[in-house]
Amino acid sequence: MIVIKEATTKKELKQFVTFPFQLYKDSPYWVPPIISEELKSFDKNKNPVFSIADATFLLAFKNNTIVGRIAVIVNWQEVKNQEIKKVRFGWFDFINDKDVSKALLNKVFEIGKEHQLEYAEGPMGFSNLDKVGVLIEGFDHISSMITWYNHSYYKEHLEHLGFVTEKEYTENEFSFSNVQNSETFYKADSLVRQRYQLRALNFTSTKEVMPYVDKMFDLFNASYASLSSFVAISEKQKNYFKKKYIPFINPEYIKYVIDKEDKLVAFSIVMPSFSEALQKANGKLFPFGFYYLLKAKKQSKEVLFYLIGILPEYQSKGVTAIIFKEYFETFHKNGIKNCIRTPELTDNKAIQNLWKHFDPKIFARRRTYRKDL
Repeated sequence: MIVIKEATTKKELKQFVTFPFQLYKDSPYWVPPIISEELKSFDKNKNPVFSIADATFLLAFKNNTIVGRIAVIVNWQEVKNQEIKKVRFGWFDFINDKDVSKALLNKVFEIGKEHQLEYAEGPMGFSNLDKVGVLIEGFDHISSMITWYNHSYYKEHLEHLGFVTEKEYTENEFSFSNVQNSETFYKADSLVRQRYQLRALNFTSTKEVMPYVDKMFDLFNASYASLSSFVAISEKQKNYFKKKYIPFINPEYIKYVIDKEDKLVAFSIVMPSFSEALQKANGKLFPFGFYYLLKAKKQSKEVLFYLIGILPEYQSKGVTAIIFKEYFETFHKNGIKNCIRTPELTDNKAIQNLWKHFDPKIFARRRTYRKDL
């Protein structure tokens, strides 16, 4: 018999966060989160997303042992402002037992119906900056701090329970050796700068980055607004993400492009790969986890293209040539060997066209699934 229980106490929420440590203990590809940071993101007094969203954290028990978990999310900004009658689910992990996955997903349907919603979709988080998608290909590739890893049977369980594909994502990588011929970037960079009177901003310290971060999130909202399932970042969330993510990014890997009036027209964030550091940390910042992360921030030879945003009026005008030229010089100086692109919607043709000259290789595919209630 499967028993579903809501995790509400600190002890129960910690069980929710740490269940995957047991489920993936033998996997060389799973990357654990920092437990304390994950708990903060689920704290309704600390994460501002709870001002626009509700979440229910559920644990599945079998013979008094935890065998699964799921977060059921209703983003009211999405439901009321965009009139998308969807209940989200994420942080979905379970043993290979269809009774477990069915019991957890039945709670998603139950909560969705309580709020008169029309369908369920997942796995996905609260917003577009959270992890997304169930892995369907690429199980032999190490995960990252901004993607979920899962066993291969997850797809089978969802489809067995009547879920159908809603969105598809790909993850790509390319060797830095593929971009050693920089002549194209330098020519395009010069032309675009002159034509639109643009210039790049580079940074050496986090302090220099901070005055532009709010503008960057505004630009993010503007440039991604047309994508499916986009939920804008609120003012409170800007401050939250600013404190949570910016200090962990090497400031050299944040690039801004501004116009003659100093208006931000494009940005890009590249993160050093923390995958191996997080595996060594094994969920804990102390005593050594923080050291591993700081070392990776400065010394990792692999980077992740996390976000790139361009004002709609500057899209398709070659502004990315400025960004790529700046990264080319920074990567060359820092000895970067490999570049990874985080999950991108397969229907986002504009972002895919940015990378066609880099000879990228798809190493993973993932999906969100939906089911009408």
